[in-house]
Amino acid sequence: MPVLKFERAFFCNFSKIYRMKTILITGGTGLVGMHLSQKLTEKGYKVALLSRRKYNDSQYETYLWNPEKSEIDIKAFQTAHCIIHLAGENIGEKRWTAIRKQHIIDSRVKPIGLILNYLKDAVIKPECFISASATGYYESNLIDKIFDESASAAKGFLGETCQKWEQAADSISDLGIRTVKIRTGVVLSAKGGALAKMTVPVKLGIGSSLGSGKQYMPWIHIDDLCDVYIKAIEDVKINGAYNAVCPEHVTNKEFTKILAQVLHKPFFLPAVPAFVLKALFGQMSEILLKGNRVSSEKLQNAGFIFQFPKLENALKNIFRK
Repeated sequence: MPVLKFERAFFCNFSKIYRMKTILITGGTGLVGMHLSQKLTEKGYKVALLSRRKYNDSQYETYLWNPEKSEIDIKAFQTAHCIIHLAGENIGEKRWTAIRKQHIIDSRVKPIGLILNYLKDAVIKPECFISASATGYYESNLIDKIFDESASAAKGFLGETCQKWEQAADSISDLGIRTVKIRTGVVLSAKGGALAKMTVPVKLGIGSSLGSGKQYMPWIHIDDLCDVYIKAIEDVKINGAYNAVCPEHVTNKEFTKILAQVLHKPFFLPAVPAFVLKALFGQMSEILLKGNRVSSEKLQNAGFIFQFPKLENALKNIFRK
């Protein structure tokens, strides 16, 4: 019995030592970044942030950087086991003017270039680099085609943005660093994001589908998404692009109907016409009116198990919180 107790203590301490590695995160104060930082800390990792400003009340060590001015505190890299790149301007915050679209691309690509310039000459490099990406990488369609990671990038702004984003991440891979690209669908969270905006009209009893309502909405619960990032950190076989979407495929109409049911609200109004959304949001209305079916098979084959594979259960969990 004493031997068994010793073995348990040994493996417990070994596990703690293994997990006491530093994960350096860009965009750590965003919706996903904050949730991921908390989960990593709970698992025993040390979290550090790359940020444009210091947060005196932050529980995480913060290093300053400014990608536009090519400024970065290189001390951030000295103990980083893994770098997670989540930084990027909110793609649905403002109308897509030419200047706005360039800012969206630059906010994702330039930070990677700044990290790359340091890592080229670094004696000790991180074990992995994990970058966010999006299911906007794929073409939009209303047919039954399901896109996997082997598909080509779509033409148009969303596809171009994701392609440049991932190409920048691939430059880190060229240094011999294991690089993972997480193509993420709509993230469901109780603390904001797209779901918060979708919930407002439903709670008011005026929820309805958008456009044809037939556009697919790849989605994922924020807990599952953070677990995908953690698996990418811990599983050295994870490399390249992975779709972070749940296996259940739902259209915009189905999504809104299930959301109304979970909130015990009516769902009977006609769909919001596409021309209204185009008039309100311009080209940015593509986010609302277009969609695609995206496969999670590669992620599941890698051993990932979703906590919330079904939309109804995911929404019930979120609103219960």
